Amino acid sequence: MTRRQRLAALVAGIASSGAAFGQIAVTGATVHTAAGEPLENAVVVIEDGKISQVGPASEIEIPDGFRTMTAAVVTPGLIDARSTIGLSGYLNQEHDQDQIEASAPMQPELRAIDAYNPREALVEWVRGYGVTTVHTGHAPRSLVSGQTAVIKTRGLTVEEAVVKPLAMIAATVGDGARERGNKAPGTRAKMAAMLRAELIKTREYLDRRSAEDEDEHPDRDLRLEALGEVLEGNVPLLVTAQRTQDILTVLRIREEFDIPVVLDGVAEAYDVLDQIRDAGVSVIVHPTMMRAQGETENLSFETAARLRDAGIPMALQGGYESYVPKSRLVLFEAGVAAAHGLGFDDALRSITINAARVLGVDDRIGSIEVGKDGDIALYDGDPFEYSTHCVAVIIEGEVVSEEVR
Repeated sequence: MTRRQRLAALVAGIASSGAAFGQIAVTGATVHTAAGEPLENAVVVIEDGKISQVGPASEIEIPDGFRTMTAAVVTPGLIDARSTIGLSGYLNQEHDQDQIEASAPMQPELRAIDAYNPREALVEWVRGYGVTTVHTGHAPRSLVSGQTAVIKTRGLTVEEAVVKPLAMIAATVGDGARERGNKAPGTRAKMAAMLRAELIKTREYLDRRSAEDEDEHPDRDLRLEALGEVLEGNVPLLVTAQRTQDILTVLRIREEFDIPVVLDGVAEAYDVLDQIRDAGVSVIVHPTMMRAQGETENLSFETAARLRDAGIPMALQGGYESYVPKSRLVLFEAGVAAAHGLGFDDALRSITINAARVLGVDDRIGSIEVGKDGDIALYDGDPFEYSTHCVAVIIEGEVVSEEVR
C-alpha cells in the first residue's frame, strides 16, 4: 500500500467510525503508566480521546461496543523532546528542507507551524515506533534560528496536530552558530554580544509598547515580539550549547536578563553539573549516538544518567543531523541511555512524563492517567530491546498505526 493509499484509508476509517471513534480499551500484560509502579495484567480505557479508566483487569469492566486491543507491554505515547521532523524531509532535497533559513543569523520570528508538513514520511516513520508527540522546529544551526512547536504525529493539517504552536525559541551558542566568510557572528564573544543587544532592544520595544501614550507605541516588529515572549517569561529560550564555556555563557545571559532557558545538547555537562542545577534550568540531552567530533567530541553515553543523579530535570531527543534521515529515533536513544546508567524506568520517563514536563505539556500527555490524552504505544516485548516490535499506536483514541515495526 502506498503512503497516499494509507492516508486515504485513514480518512475513510475516521469517517466510518461514527460514534465509536475514540472508544478503545487496551489490555497489557505490563502497563507502564509513568505515573507510578508498573501495573500487571491491566486495562486502559479511552473514551472520546481521553483516558477514562486505568487499573487491574479484575477491577475494570470494558464498556460494550469498545474495541479491545492487547499487547505484552503498554506505555504512554513517546515524546521526542527536540527534533526537526516535519521541517526536515526524508528526501534530503531543497524542497523538503525547511529547518534552516540561512539568510540571517537571528530570526526568532520564523514560526515552526508555518513550515511543518504533517504528511512528511518521517512523521509517519517515528509514529510507527510509538512516538506520538514531537517538539519540532528550527534546527540549532544559527544564533537564533526560529521557533519550535509541540505537535502530535497525527492529522493531515497542522491545525489537527498542534498542541503548542509556540513552545520555545531556538538559539545556539558555539560552533554551530559560527558564520564563515567574515560574516557575524564569527566568534563566541560576538554571539553573546549580538544576543545581549537583541534582548536589550526587545526590552526597550516592550517598554515603548506599554506606554500610556499611544503615540509613543512603536510599529509592530515580529522579531522583537517573538523575543518579547522570552523576556516576559512566557516562552523559554532553547539554547544549544555543547562546550563547558558555552554552557556557562548561556547561564550568565539567563541570569542577566532573568529569562527562562532550556539547555540543549550539553555534551560537556559533566563539568558544570552544579552550575546547571543551581540555575534551575531543564536540559534536553544530546542524542547518545550523535557523532562525537568537534564541539561534541567529549559527549558521553552517560550524560543523561549524570544529569539525573545531579537532580537536574532532563529529557531525551532524536535531535538533528545534517545528513539523512535528519533525526534519530528517540526510542533507540532511550535504550542506549538505559544501558549506560539511566536504567529502564528513568529512560522511559525521559521520553514520556519528564519530556512532557520540560515542554510544559504534562497536563495533557506523558503518562497514562485518567483525564489525559489517550496516547498509547503497544509493544510485543521490552520497548528498549532491539528485537521488540511496536505493534500499534493510538493518539487521542485514534488507532494511527497497526503496522508491526
